[in-house]
Amino acid sequence: MRIGYGYDVHQFAPDRKLWLGGIEVPADKGLLGHSDADVAIHALCDALLGAAAMRDLGYHFPDTKGNEYEGIDSKILLRRVMDMIRKAGYELGNCDLTICAQTPKLSPYIEDMRKCLSETMRVDISQVSVKATTTEHLGFVGRKEGIAAHAVVLIV
Repeated sequence: MRIGYGYDVHQFAPDRKLWLGGIEVPADKGLLGHSDADVAIHALCDALLGAAAMRDLGYHFPDTKGNEYEGIDSKILLRRVMDMIRKAGYELGNCDLTICAQTPKLSPYIEDMRKCLSETMRVDISQVSVKATTTEHLGFVGRKEGIAAHAVVLIV
């Protein structure tokens, strides 16, 4: 068994859709990034890669490769990461994600995120936990400047 931890952060940006946990969440602003900026999936990918000692998401899918990954759906990256860890002989035991957002309220979307992530990773939904919290108006998240996400995974 191996444990991995991932963390990611993206700032809000106008004229972008908000993608979290693989689903579009209705919001006035989205997140800025080279891809679709799905902060939750990025943290999850980093946790998976870290557990398998395979570096991080930016190493495998750099934003310096021209337009190759520009605007890419992060679910595609997650599928590729799962293929990589499976090729190395690992399988997901479980994952636990925490999304830190002052806005928008994410509770209505948690189950859809769990379903989307489990389908994308080809695992049972019982292996996927997604939680959301605010930062009680503290820091950049509390000032509504962006969203952060933490992920912990167990691979076996």
